[in-house]
Amino acid sequence: MTANVDDATLTLRLALGTGEILKGVRNVGLLRGTELGDAGDALAQDWIARVLLQHRPHDGFLSEEAADSPDRLDNDRVWIVDPLDGTKEFAGGRQDWAVHIALVEDGRVTHAAVGMPDLGRVFHTGEVRAVLGPRTNRLVISHNSTPTIAGHIAGALGMETTTMGSCGAKAMSVLLGDNDAYVHAGGQYEWDNAAPVGVCLAAGLHCSRLDGSELSYNHESTYLPDLLICRPELAGPVLDAAADFHAEHGSYSL
Repeated sequence: MTANVDDATLTLRLALGTGEILKGVRNVGLLRGTELGDAGDALAQDWIARVLLQHRPHDGFLSEEAADSPDRLDNDRVWIVDPLDGTKEFAGGRQDWAVHIALVEDGRVTHAAVGMPDLGRVFHTGEVRAVLGPRTNRLVISHNSTPTIAGHIAGALGMETTTMGSCGAKAMSVLLGDNDAYVHAGGQYEWDNAAPVGVCLAAGLHCSRLDGSELSYNHESTYLPDLLICRPELAGPVLDAAADFHAEHGSYSL
């Protein structure tokens, strides 16, 4: 079927198809390291671009793996994607990499999917609910960088920190109840968190900047300095701890 695919279905199928492409590239074992990561990025990007050109030719497009076009700023519908979030993890045989697909309308994510291909799962806005069982008292952060503010928040709330790779993997770990909160203060771009934020908001989690402001997308500058995704009851305490850190240091990122 190549016609009349609604936005929710298209978002889900893009995540599913991209995951299958990436697993196929890796599982045959013919490439390693940087070459494997580069091949995965390129092939996934090409397929996504072709699908959107056929099914949504008038929508805007923003991807980590494609040249940016200022035309998207005049479009109220923009697809923001990261075909392979966590390239190092993917190339290294780890499971904490993800596929990010998001449709942004008037600056807000309306449909999103985060594929975790090695787990055989796609989390999407059409059918998602956060697991809000007993708290784990864990705060997940990037294993590539440890923001000082994370230690401050963990200490203030009596939490321990744990690390993972992809933004999507960390966000989905909060959704699944494996961690209570995810804090990032080392700088990201819109494609890094549009899809995870869209899915987590649909699941009932709190998502914001570390100053509590709402996240929005499709801006001229695609840089997003910081991010909080957490269980809703932890939003106030985490944001209070972040505000104390900012008052002392004048920054969220050190």
